[in-house]
Amino acid sequence: MPRLKQYDHKDALARAMERFWAQGYYATSIDDLVRATGVSRHGLYAEFGDKRGLFVAVMETYCATVVTPAFARVEAEGAGLSDIRAYFDTQIGLAVAKGLPGPGCLIANTMTESGPHDEAFAALVRRHLERLDAGFRNALRGACSRRRRTDAADVDSLARFLTIAAQGLWSVSRVTPEPGPLRAFVDDLLRPIEERLAA
Repeated sequence: MPRLKQYDHKDALARAMERFWAQGYYATSIDDLVRATGVSRHGLYAEFGDKRGLFVAVMETYCATVVTPAFARVEAEGAGLSDIRAYFDTQIGLAVAKGLPGPGCLIANTMTESGPHDEAFAALVRRHLERLDAGFRNALRGACSRRRRTDAADVDSLARFLTIAAQGLWSVSRVTPEPGPLRAFVDDLLRPIEERLAA
């Protein structure tokens, strides 16, 4: 079987990502990854060292290809509440496209499956949560500035609230067969924030 160097690197990572995302880290074997990527054991070990190294690379790929396209607008200069809502809507749309109940969020899954047992994975999860928190803070500050509200403590509290709520939402999507409850949750989540900042 060809080695990874003779394969498309991005394609191999994307296929490994789908397998880890569907099965989790511990339930995914090297044989599963060989079948999913079409790359030999030797090729995977030569490129990533071991399954753990491949998973770290997959997490980076997930952030770049799944998280960033949906979340970048929340992080952008001039972002506001409509961008926060668009982020949730986009991610729910992706879940619907993949099929509900779906695999949820790879990072949220990792947080509960292996994060408590592996410091490297926990660090990746913390970095993601810090990114979400900073992004939500950015958009909330933008919303406040347009309404001449500048309560930093209020913004920080709301950003933490949204970060934690988002992870719960993606976890629930793993057992929810229809998008309606997910969309209703987003409405219930954002409506009081929109009303609070508009007051």
